[in-house]
Amino acid sequence: MHIQNQVFLGDSKEELKKIPSDSVDLIVTSPPYADQRKKTYGGISPDEYVQWFLPVSDQLLRVLKPTGTFVLNIKEKVTNGERNTYVIELILEMKRQGWLWTEEFIWYKKNCYPGKWPNRFRDSWERLLQFNKSRSFHMYQEEVMVPMGDWKKTRLKNLSDTDKTRDDSKVGSGFGKNISNWVYRDKAYPTNVLHLATECNNKNHSATFPESLPSWFIRLFTKEYDVVLDPFMGSGTTLFAAKKLKRHAIGIDIVPEYYHQVMNELQFEESYLFEEKSTYEKSSDK
Repeated sequence: MHIQNQVFLGDSKEELKKIPSDSVDLIVTSPPYADQRKKTYGGISPDEYVQWFLPVSDQLLRVLKPTGTFVLNIKEKVTNGERNTYVIELILEMKRQGWLWTEEFIWYKKNCYPGKWPNRFRDSWERLLQFNKSRSFHMYQEEVMVPMGDWKKTRLKNLSDTDKTRDDSKVGSGFGKNISNWVYRDKAYPTNVLHLATECNNKNHSATFPESLPSWFIRLFTKEYDVVLDPFMGSGTTLFAAKKLKRHAIGIDIVPEYYHQVMNELQFEESYLFEEKSTYEKSSDK
């Protein structure tokens, strides 16, 4: 099957209307944060951020399949010495809009920038909020499993009788484990903390995340030839990751420079996911 791509230039809340309902398997995006990227995206005020984003999330809710997932990379900024609450407010409003806030992942930046502030330490993590339309969504956990690690050689070498049964937690939490289940396994399921370096290469964009970030979620929530959407595509990181993993991709950005950059780098063919069908009159013989 031929991989298809489509890129739109314009405001996401308007351009998304061109995409059919229930047609996208995964949305991965990092919208401009409040009061940031003023030169490229205008810099939305924290007080206006929720109302600015809700028309976009409303369209995303429409285009996402019932079995699809929306992953939102976002982080609160500091205002007057305290964390702003616009992300929390946005989550609550999106729930009222019809979204299910299913999970929260943490992107731990292994090479975050050094710095010093009088009343806080440097930021080394960002949120990745998972939203769904229904509680029954596609998830391929085996695609993101990780090696068991060296602890397997020692911890699983000599098992006690307790390790061979479901040993309930001694603190009464209700959790239990059977260590022997892992003896013959080489891989384990990952945690919801992703240890990834930031993007260091210059992509002519004011804010880029590493390609490994959308790639991880693309593998987790989609299969080959599914449709991946980034409504704030920027330099096209999500689209490039989708293409490498044989997924169809859709990107939207309001900045002409990024639009043309992605078009040129992806070397688009005349192949669109949602191209309108046209009818043509037969030409008469002369």
